[in-house]
Amino acid sequence: MESGAVDTTASRSRASVAIRAENVWKVYGSGEAEVTALRGVDLELARGEFTAIMGPSGSGKSTLMHCLAGLDVVTRGEIVLGRTTVTGLRDKGLTRLRRDHIGFIFQQFNLVPTLTAEENIRLPMTIAGRKPEPAWMAEVIATVGLRERLRHRPHQLSGGQQQRVACARALVPRPEVIFADEPTGNLDSRAGAEVLRLLRKSARELGQTIVMVTHDPVAAAYADRVVFLADGSIVTELREPSAEAVLDTMKLLDAVEG
Repeated sequence: MESGAVDTTASRSRASVAIRAENVWKVYGSGEAEVTALRGVDLELARGEFTAIMGPSGSGKSTLMHCLAGLDVVTRGEIVLGRTTVTGLRDKGLTRLRRDHIGFIFQQFNLVPTLTAEENIRLPMTIAGRKPEPAWMAEVIATVGLRERLRHRPHQLSGGQQQRVACARALVPRPEVIFADEPTGNLDSRAGAEVLRLLRKSARELGQTIVMVTHDPVAAAYADRVVFLADGSIVTELREPSAEAVLDTMKLLDAVEG
């Protein structure tokens, strides 16, 4: 390549990556109490892709998500979200990153009971002093199927509807990445499937990048990709997974861990 020429292939490659983790370690405690939760993790997550993170209990899956989202500080290594290097950011920078570039969906819906569904959806942007784009908000509300429920308060909604409000709340600010931590853990199978279909649709039709931690093979089968951890390291992955393939992989990992 000539001097000064732009490597467009590399540029496109970087542009297609939503999050990159390079040689990430996370160690808690010291001496005899030292616990290594992540061991040299290398991972790239593509834009517009729905990725599930799985592993046996204590494998480091929740720790990895917390580090990727800037909720926990890595011991060494580097995490880059979009164009922002997460590692090394101070509290103010991390707060801004989470506010402006990241959405969260938790097992608990975390809705404000005195606000309507629409007010809950708008809340993060209201706190940030921003207004949602009307056309985008209308598209998100149509996608989550809440048009007829916007004036309802959380106690007037089913569990699945409340989680859909939480999904819309995460989508409306147009974050670079949405992190979902066991988002169907408090839902029955029907409501859980409803939310998972919504997350998959958000990735495929709205181009949203979604990272979900789950222990459920059926939930993981909705993802485009499943990344498996064991003892703090990524050991394998599946593309376009079936619930059976995910379950077989988890059984194998459980047997090895045992």
